[in-house]
Amino acid sequence: MKYAKVYFDDVNVGDELPPLVKGPIQQIQLTRYAGASGDFNPIHQDDEFARAAGMGGVFAHGMLSMGFVAQAVTDWAGAGAVRKLGVRFATLVRLKDVVTCRGRVVGKSSTDDVNLVELEVWAENQKTEKVVTGRATVILAARPSSPPPASPAPPASPARLRASTETPARPTGCSPR
Repeated sequence: MKYAKVYFDDVNVGDELPPLVKGPIQQIQLTRYAGASGDFNPIHQDDEFARAAGMGGVFAHGMLSMGFVAQAVTDWAGAGAVRKLGVRFATLVRLKDVVTCRGRVVGKSSTDDVNLVELEVWAENQKTEKVVTGRATVILAARPSSPPPASPAPPASPARLRASTETPARPTGCSPR
């Protein structure tokens, strides 16, 4: 993944993050996430169990959806830029759902050369129902200032030109290797 390079100076309140689309969600994805997270609750794996629990069938781990939102923020701001991410799980993500993660700049502040950007973030399913809502804080670098124009090199003297074009003499009695 190549991260975007966003500078604090180029971000404005109201700007939107590029959407990140995930899915359709498949059972294998939930199984892999269970293995990675250690959350083997059968409600995410066993449809019969989930229905018996009154959940209407298998659904995705909430933290998987949060991970999608975190990826959207990181893809936009860059690796290591996320300082805080907090979410609320609003609706279950079901198998075959397509999840689109979005965000919007809601604030900017700069103190002691630390440039913070506040984001409203969310993920929604294909019915545009919000499945995750939250806020994130990222730190962004200021746009680097342009370096001063380079000063021209001094003109070369005839002696320097001659020295740079002469072939050094080989000492006598030495053979090339």
